Amino acid sequence: MLTFLATFLIALILTILITPMVRSFAPEIGAVDKPAERKVHTHSIPRTGGIAIYFGFAVAVLFGLLLGAEHGIKINPHPILGILLGGSIVLLMGLMDDMRRLKPLTKLFWQVVGASVAIYFGVEISFVTNPINGILPLGFIAIPLTLLWLVGMTNAVNLIDGLDGLAAGVTLIAAGTLFFVALRTHQPGAALLMLALAGTALGFLRYNFFPASIFLGDSGSYFLGFVLAASAIIGVFKTTLVVALFLPLLILAVPIFDTTFAIVRRIKDRKNLFAADDKHIHHLLLRLGLTQREAVLSIYVACFLLGVLALFMALQR
Repeated sequence: MLTFLATFLIALILTILITPMVRSFAPEIGAVDKPAERKVHTHSIPRTGGIAIYFGFAVAVLFGLLLGAEHGIKINPHPILGILLGGSIVLLMGLMDDMRRLKPLTKLFWQVVGASVAIYFGVEISFVTNPINGILPLGFIAIPLTLLWLVGMTNAVNLIDGLDGLAAGVTLIAAGTLFFVALRTHQPGAALLMLALAGTALGFLRYNFFPASIFLGDSGSYFLGFVLAASAIIGVFKTTLVVALFLPLLILAVPIFDTTFAIVRRIKDRKNLFAADDKHIHHLLLRLGLTQREAVLSIYVACFLLGVLALFMALQR
């Protein structure tokens, strides 16, 4: 447990220290979020948080791997390296989008490239389990399904990043839940990734919770979504736990539901699937009369309760 605790603390402290630095140079590179009709903030805010998230996470994970090796913790480094490399591609694409708007198909292309890198290093949903027939190999649909999961969750976390502290807080809760599930399923690599992600998300909330002085930006929200999705694969999907198929869906139910609802809504209204709107869950809560803080905390509670349910299911044999 010392390795996991050290990984968490390094991610937490580094992110707290780095965030003010990356916030200061955001205007120089043009990564500033200006007020707009569908946005709730009223003044320009730096959107370079993804850089702090990335460095806090990457350094903590690499340190955790070294410390884990010294303490005899057997962790396969290949999928973790794939997640770091794929996540780097996704982060850089998001950073370019923060500085100068990229076309939706360009972003989708680089997300697929990042996901493909992770798959090449062994991050793949190769089978699912069910209580009736046991293990069901996915065969030729394994790679397309993995791509769909990785790219879908990458965008899902990005879509809920509409209020101060929302995406970072949801990530913190999901990562914490996945950490305990990874321990239950004896996946120390996934557990290490999740504690590093939880640490960096918590550290970033120091500056991102309402009223935020810095945003994740597309770089940060895309990166968080990608790492969550990839870690769920090596921490849950690659196990023979009977409820393995349902746990990530429960833990990440809020962003999954919000994204699914957005797609259905845009198809129904015959609108561009990539077009932004103001009908996401957090927008609806604001229209009900909740403040930003109340809306965010309400979603936190929903994510926490779903996480508790997932943990309860994971503990059942």
